[in-house]
Amino acid sequence: MTDWITRWQIGRIGWHRESVHSKLIEFIDYLKLHPGDTVFVPLCGKSNDMYYLLERGFKVIGVELSELAIVQFFEEHNLNYSIQKIDQFSIYRGDNITLYCGDYFELNSELLESVSAVYDRAALVALPIDLRAKYAQHLYSIISNGCRVLLLTLNYPQSQMGGPPYAVNKDEVVSLFSKGFECQQLQCFNDIENEPKFLRAGVEFIEKATYCLQKTGE
Repeated sequence: MTDWITRWQIGRIGWHRESVHSKLIEFIDYLKLHPGDTVFVPLCGKSNDMYYLLERGFKVIGVELSELAIVQFFEEHNLNYSIQKIDQFSIYRGDNITLYCGDYFELNSELLESVSAVYDRAALVALPIDLRAKYAQHLYSIISNGCRVLLLTLNYPQSQMGGPPYAVNKDEVVSLFSKGFECQQLQCFNDIENEPKFLRAGVEFIEKATYCLQKTGE
């Protein structure tokens, strides 16, 4: 996890997008949100997708290890914020947005009781295989029954290139969320021609997939 913080400090943040992710715009309706609903963004970085959610009239809760990333989010969008230290988290609060600086695995259900949906663009694929099951199990434990998850993943020959982002295929998604979630794949396509980094590494394909999950509690 210290490597993650170091990447932010030296600006090695190739996963960060300046534009809002097209798949959030395309598939947000699957979350069935109403104005004022709260969306949880795990491992949020300074994602501009959060600002898009705010502009749509939703509230945002995020969690991020890097304090630098959180401060940059507020400053780059000219948002006022306050800071409060509670237990293991530094909490950055602005209008309709609360970002927890700390360890995702330290979050509990009380902190997320207002959450109606989860948006995971870069959390699951940022984790090595030994942490992905723990991530999914913890997500199940901290969100409410009925909560929907918009999940974006990548799949490519992991032997041809190291992560992060790591390769996560459909079978793994189904396995990770087999307990207590309904899982629907909304889209999957090969987008290697738009990934020059992967092309230069000789990667044969890169499948980009979008899923809608819903916690059933069963």
